[in-house]
Amino acid sequence: MNWLFLVLMVHILAALGIIGLVLMQHGKGADMGAAFGSGASGSLFGASGSANFLSRSTAVLAAVFFLTSLGLSHLFFSAPKSSGSIMEGVVQSAPPAPTQPAVNEDPATEDKPRDAAASRADHIPQ
Repeated sequence: MNWLFLVLMVHILAALGIIGLVLMQHGKGADMGAAFGSGASGSLFGASGSANFLSRSTAVLAAVFFLTSLGLSHLFFSAPKSSGSIMEGVVQSAPPAPTQPAVNEDPATEDKPRDAAASRADHIPQ
C-alpha cells in the first residue's frame, strides 16, 4: 500500500473525528439548558467528566490532523519529479502523402503556365 494513500486516509478519519467531537461538545452557554432538564448529570462520564474526555480527544485528534498534514506535504514534495516534457513519450508520425496531385481551382490561371520569376514578382510588396 502506498504511504501517501495511508497517511491521507488517517488524515481524513482524523478530520471526520474532529468534526464529530466538536459537534458533541457543549458550549459555554449550555448551562442555561441544564435548568430545563437537559443537564449532563446523567451522562456516561458525569457532569464534568464528559467535557474533559471530549476536549482531550479533540486535542489528540487535532494533533494527529496536524501531523498528517505535515506528513502529506512531505510525502508530496519529496516524490520524484519528472525532468522531461509531457510529450517525450508521444511517437509522432509523418502525415500521409497526398494520393492525388493538387488541382488548381482558379479557372483564370488554369491555362497560363507560370514560371518562377513571375510568381516571385507577384509577391513583392509595393
